[in-house]
Amino acid sequence: MNKISVDLSGTVAIITGAGRGIGRATAIRLGKAGATVVLAARTESDLNESAQQVQTAGGRAVVIPTDVTDEASVQNLIDNTISECGQINLLFNNAGVAPLAKVDEMPVEVFDNNINANIRSVYLCSRAAWPHLAASKGAIINTASVAAFDAFPGFAAYGAAKAFVVAFTKFLAREGADQNIRVNCVAPGAVETGMLRGAFPDFPQDATLDPDEIAKMVAILASDAALYSSGQTITVSKSI
Repeated sequence: MNKISVDLSGTVAIITGAGRGIGRATAIRLGKAGATVVLAARTESDLNESAQQVQTAGGRAVVIPTDVTDEASVQNLIDNTISECGQINLLFNNAGVAPLAKVDEMPVEVFDNNINANIRSVYLCSRAAWPHLAASKGAIINTASVAAFDAFPGFAAYGAAKAFVVAFTKFLAREGADQNIRVNCVAPGAVETGMLRGAFPDFPQDATLDPDEIAKMVAILASDAALYSSGQTITVSKSI
């Protein structure tokens, strides 16, 4: 099988949740492919570590600490990206949380944080980046989860939030069609990240994916290889 070669030279990609896990892996892979990656998350030390790894791999990284649940902070992310890089070609809405608790045991503040991190952030970032993506004929890629389709006890709030992301992706793709904005979604299964281990410390390691496997799919969706694909949700999981 021929390998797909991804060239993202000239692309400016905002990655939320870029301080670790899938976000960090994607930053490294997109940087290797020639993109300038703008790294967004709340913890600056994590972002600096991601930036160092991007640069070591030969890419360019810009660090902008951001609370993606806060409207002003998100607007600052967009404004500073334009000021620093001149354009936005890709938004990877990857930030999120994965609370594990049954509905009758979940505190209201945990539920609200789930909604803010997994839903509000996607809305705020997409809305703020939209005019710039229209100008560049760019793309949005959202991170959902197989939990959006597979009801697992304790993941009702998380799975429902990710089901929103899947549906939102379809609607954004339809709304973006006239402006040449492509919108797609990746739905990872179990990925070897701190988030997974926080919820499932004993999950079998041989059943998890390396974060770079998700990053590979994001790179393809960001490239001309997916130029005529929009509104799709692609599952990446060992459990398929």
